Parts: sequence; C-alpha cells; structure tokens
Amino acid sequence: MHTGRPISGTISYPSIGSIIAHQRGSASDEAPPYVIIGYPNVTRGPGFFGAQAGYLYLTDTSRGPAGLSRPPGVSLDRQQRRGKFLSALQAGTPPTDDPKLKSYDAAIEQSLKFSGPAFNRVFELDQEPGSLRQRYGGEFGQRCLLSRRLVEQGVRFVEVSHNLNFLNGTGWDAHNQGILQQHELIKELDIAVAALITDLESRKLLDKTLIVITTEFGRPPEFDGGGGRGHQGSAFTCVLAGGGLKHQGAWGQTDELSKKIVANPVSVPDFFATLCAAVGVDYRANLHDGDRPVPITDQGVPIKHLFG
Repeated sequence: MHTGRPISGTISYPSIGSIIAHQRGSASDEAPPYVIIGYPNVTRGPGFFGAQAGYLYLTDTSRGPAGLSRPPGVSLDRQQRRGKFLSALQAGTPPTDDPKLKSYDAAIEQSLKFSGPAFNRVFELDQEPGSLRQRYGGEFGQRCLLSRRLVEQGVRFVEVSHNLNFLNGTGWDAHNQGILQQHELIKELDIAVAALITDLESRKLLDKTLIVITTEFGRPPEFDGGGGRGHQGSAFTCVLAGGGLKHQGAWGQTDELSKKIVANPVSVPDFFATLCAAVGVDYRANLHDGDRPVPITDQGVPIKHLFG
C-alpha cells in the first residue's frame, strides 16, 4: 500500500512518501521532506529515486532520529573537523555523473544539515502544554503530536505508525486471541487522531494538512478457527481528513457483509491519485527509472467529488 502497486521483480517502486518528497521537496529549508515515526522497511523507501528521496526515521519521540545524534565521544568540534576533511576529499575528487554517488553525497549533506539544534528542537515535546499532551494520549498520541510539530517545521510527508509494543499484544493483524483487546488499540487511535484534527484546526493548519489513515486489506465478518479474523482484499476502508478537500462522509458502498463493493468503487491507484492531487502532485506525470518512464500511479483517477 506504500507504493500503490504490486511488488515487481524488475522495478523498485518509490513509496508515496518518497514520491511527494521528490516532487514537492520540503516546505522549509529547516526540515527534511519525509519523516517516518516508526520502523522502516523497503516499501516505505525511495526505490529507484535513490537516497535523496529517502526518509529520516525515529522510534523514540523523546530523542529524535538516532542517526542525527553524535556518537558518544564525538564532540561538536570533532564533527566539524570531520566535515572539513570530507570537503577536502570531495574537492580533490574528479566530478562524477554517477547518480548513485550524487544521491549519496546529497543525503550526507542533508543529514549534516539536520543534525544541528535548529531542527532537533522539534522533538522537544516537553515544550508543549501538559494539557495538550494529555489530550493526545499515550505513545501513539505523542507520535501524532510530534507529527504536527514536524509539519509546522516544514516536513512535507510524515508517516506515523504504532510502537511494536501494542496495547493488545498483537497489533492490527488481529488473528487468534489478539482480537480480544483490539478495542484498546482502536481507542488509542481514536483519541490521538481526534486530538490531532482539533489541534491542527485550532492552528488553522487542517485545510493545508491531509490526514490519511489506511491499511492494505480488510477483515471478513466471520471469525476463523483461532477466534480471530483473517484477511480480506476485496473491500476495506481508508479515512481522509483535512487537506482542503470537499469531504463527503462515507464514499463507496459494500454489501451488508462488507465483502463486495456495490457502488462508487475506489481502486488503490485511484486512492493514490486522489492523495497526489490533494497535495499538488500531478498524478498523470511520469517518473523515470533511468530511461524507463514509470507513471506515478497505475492509471489511477482521483475521486472527483472530493475536489471543486
């Protein structure tokens, strides 16, 4: 669901976060374009774009990205001397047209830029009022609060996921007994997202910030042999809020068992085209893997009723 396409053996597709980072860049020189609050994997990555369209990630909201912190024993002076040494090496190296090397150099430059105090202050959640932090709730809520601070700093795309220490013990993949405590996970999500929406609205940022809650499959209505519920790819729900869209409430309709779509179907490519259109990315454009053109979406068309 990160790329909007099935995995290919010949193309490493970029994620939606990397596409937006590549096409729009950051909204400020003081921030990277793409941050993940959670654990990275290959489907969240830049694919054929290379490292420059990649992400910063963190798993601890109180510390910020580990990769931006100096190792113990490396002082600021020592880091600056290393930077000068690197610059001297680069100055003595013949220019290269190798896109991988150029992308790597750009990623190093970006990392050094964002390792300073100006960007890292965004991770100081204790600067927020205690009452606001309480409204956001637990660990997932604090991640949502941090996402708001990152957006204010100029990050263009933020992905927030739960910590692996799920309240229900198994996460959203609720097979077997994990479903017994799934209501705790739903409650945590409800509290955090409600706080994020009202917080953004109070700061007049909601119309400029698209909130997306999505999955990659649904759940059938019946229980399986282990007491949980399996996977269902024929129909599932995604949520959009803010972003200046003309919201319609529920869009699309299934049968009474939520297994078959009966009205206003939205394919995964259509959903991706809608996201791109909402954030100012031309969903009809081609990207390029070397000389090979790759459409941003797999023939997706935005949900026109959300616009205009």
